[in-house]
Amino acid sequence: MTYRRWFVMGVAVALVGALVAGFSLFFGNFSARGFVEDRYARAASRDIGRDALAYTSNRPPSQVAKEVTDAWRPADQYVDGSGVYLRYDNDSVVILPIAAGSVILLERMRTAYPRYHSTVGGGWGWGGTSGSTVRGGGPGSGK
Repeated sequence: MTYRRWFVMGVAVALVGALVAGFSLFFGNFSARGFVEDRYARAASRDIGRDALAYTSNRPPSQVAKEVTDAWRPADQYVDGSGVYLRYDNDSVVILPIAAGSVILLERMRTAYPRYHSTVGGGWGWGGTSGSTVRGGGPGSGK
């Protein structure tokens, strides 16, 4: 092949790559929050203040949790009779049962951890006010 053909082929491959990247940026989701927002129905009437945004599904909490965790692995997970509590880096996804399926609450960890601490206890990390998993403290601490 000549230099010109290689150049044309390289430009064509670069354009296809740019189109794929652009499509995924505009139509993809890059977090558990985005996954929930794209997949489930918004239910503003079930919001908890301005902190926890509500979505609904006609599936039970265990099935919704499986869908979310299959797509985005949580840092921590706590399950009991009241629901499924998933912790991600900056977000929580709390899935609670309702009569016709589930309500899915999206909330930042800074407000979710204090709200659900009585339920999850140490299940969302080592404690503190934000559920952090970083123990820190220098030599010998945390042993």
